[in-house]
Amino acid sequence: MSYLFTSESVSEGHPDKVSDQISDALLDAFLSADPESKVACETLVTTGLAVLAGEVRTEGYIDVQEVARRVINRIGYTKAEYMFDGNSCGVINSIHEQSSDIRQGVVRTKPEEQGAGDQGMMFGFACREMDNYMPMTIELAHRLLQDLAVIRREGKKMKYLRPDAKSQVTVEYDNEGKPLRIDTIVISTQHDEFILPKNNTPKALKDAEVAMQKAIHDDVKNILLPLTIKNLPERVKKLFKNYKLFVNPTGKFIIGGPHGDTGLTGRKIIVDTYGGRGAHGGGAFSGKDSSKVDRSAAYAARHIAKNMVAAGVAEEILVQVAYAIGVAQPVGFYVNSNGTAKAKDAKGKILTDGEIASRIAKIYDMRPYAIVKRFGLKNPIFEPTASYGHFGRNSYKAKVELGGRNSTKKTIKEVEFFGWEKLDFVAPLKKEFGIK
Repeated sequence: MSYLFTSESVSEGHPDKVSDQISDALLDAFLSADPESKVACETLVTTGLAVLAGEVRTEGYIDVQEVARRVINRIGYTKAEYMFDGNSCGVINSIHEQSSDIRQGVVRTKPEEQGAGDQGMMFGFACREMDNYMPMTIELAHRLLQDLAVIRREGKKMKYLRPDAKSQVTVEYDNEGKPLRIDTIVISTQHDEFILPKNNTPKALKDAEVAMQKAIHDDVKNILLPLTIKNLPERVKKLFKNYKLFVNPTGKFIIGGPHGDTGLTGRKIIVDTYGGRGAHGGGAFSGKDSSKVDRSAAYAARHIAKNMVAAGVAEEILVQVAYAIGVAQPVGFYVNSNGTAKAKDAKGKILTDGEIASRIAKIYDMRPYAIVKRFGLKNPIFEPTASYGHFGRNSYKAKVELGGRNSTKKTIKEVEFFGWEKLDFVAPLKKEFGIK
């Protein structure tokens, strides 16, 4: 018997994502000024206000107000009618110095002995449903909103769009976990009041709302969905048949963003990862420097899982790693292939998940120092991760400016973004597991 699985995503204009992006922009600014900065920044956004809080230890100096306003404007909150815009909102700075108790467990005389910034467990996941080894439900939910943002920014179609939006995708799977078809798509997008009522009677108000809802539904069906489907692999395109489509199902969505709901950093951890597939250790990512293994070890676990699936070790892989605060070596390492393992031992027997985990633990150095070095996590590369997911993105190189606001020695450096998505361990894994 088949079953349904659902994932959701939110746009860069969703209030929680606004908070995440500000927090990661602050992190990048501190790292630009001082790559040894220790940062844990939280952001709250609400009507006309952004509150910046957290703990930072740095030798650099940044203008936190300028950073927050730049991000808000870049997202698209640029009009006073949104009741939250980058040029006029208040920005309160409550950032203070990091606890010395935490620092003593993280910073060591020998960098390679750096301890984990906190205890906890982190997960990485990969499967073959999409070409980027992400689950289909979360990948489609992200792509719909990324394309909606492209349409909004181009301003040629759907000119009524505002920054806040959510998506949800439900896929039907067979008993073996193979996608059969797209069952349901939900799109809720903030919009202008682009159809005005003829008068203030209840009927006229409702008629205008219904007309707007129909126009948005038709545009999602005829503009957004074809754009998203066009760029999908053929095997995925074929799954869009007889699906249910709900667009702004509660009616008009004019009041949105931080004016509609208060946003907080770290409230979209499932959107940030695998849409509910695999598992999650509970730690948020945004606003945290790489000494916090909540973030860095989750990136490393995704890198392991993705390369293992790409190498043919299994059809899907869940990796867990666990740490004790102040201790460099992980206290736990676990692999679950969900019965899809393909790798065999010398006698031709399928390896158990325990045997796979034992081999992987020998190949990968999972000390925080090694993870940071492997992916260049002291570089200012985090703001792009704070919307549309930290995983499944294409790695790329770009130039960034280093040096704080008052620095007289500013330099340009080429750095790698989303380095944990690279398939650079496939060959060593194939060799280790004897896969041709």
